[in-house]
Amino acid sequence: MNAVSRPAPSAAAPAAGNSTLVGLIGAGIQASRTPAMHEREADALGLRCIYRLIDLDRLGLGIDALPELLSGAERMGYTGLNVTYPCKQAIIPLLDELSDDARAIGAVNTVVLRDGRRIGHNTDCSGFAEGFRRGLGAVRMERVLLLGAGGAGAAVGHAAFHLGAGRLDIFDAEPARAATLAGQLDARFGAGRAVPVAGPEALAEAVAAADGLIHATPTGMAKFPGLPLPAGMLHPRLWVSEIVYFPLETELLRAARAIGCRTVDGGGMAVFQAADAFRLFTGVSPDAERIRAHFASMDGGVSGA
Repeated sequence: MNAVSRPAPSAAAPAAGNSTLVGLIGAGIQASRTPAMHEREADALGLRCIYRLIDLDRLGLGIDALPELLSGAERMGYTGLNVTYPCKQAIIPLLDELSDDARAIGAVNTVVLRDGRRIGHNTDCSGFAEGFRRGLGAVRMERVLLLGAGGAGAAVGHAAFHLGAGRLDIFDAEPARAATLAGQLDARFGAGRAVPVAGPEALAEAVAAADGLIHATPTGMAKFPGLPLPAGMLHPRLWVSEIVYFPLETELLRAARAIGCRTVDGGGMAVFQAADAFRLFTGVSPDAERIRAHFASMDGGVSGA
């Protein structure tokens, strides 16, 4: 990947030794538990971590502010940044280098700032997979429906195939985006294994035929309350996996549990992607179970049924 054109960072270097300054860029992120997870794990390891929220909504900014925010983080000596909705794909052209996973997925949620370079990683994929395994265990995955084909959807789409999905139907409010992701997944995992779904009738058919449903859109977040599909489409044979974790109990999970579906909330993904990002930022391996306990202590905890 070619280096982006930008002013050189100031003399201030990323925090060294046992001190780390990191942040999260996204929209409507005030309820995020990520800062507390990083800071408390650093404390437990005898490290110093300061984790800032860079909330586009609070700042009155859009994704067009990403170049300025990245340059500012470099000048202020940030070690790295986490990136969430709506920036996971928009940030890629601003980076110097991508990890293999980030390049294959086409989305970045972790940026390491080191030696004047911006290196993009994706810990959503591994984080989702670990949370899924722990929350649902072995479930039937012959046919899976993925709701959402954005940055998070791309990561969990890849994870679904790593977890053993046979076929992945993909639905997005923008059908072209679902088709693009399906093409990318087919190229990596085999032709015809990822199928774009367009329109309410096709969506209803895909839900009826699915063994499980993965939700990867912002719907259900505190900022975007509601359901990503009509509750009447759900059926008890489905397992339902959520990536939203604030709130932990989304309307989708409530509706699914009410009819007897097995479910897993987004807490596991949040915990395990944070553990992987912590390692990238600090060079120190965290205790994922301790981070999970930190998360669980923040009013509600991680649940799966």
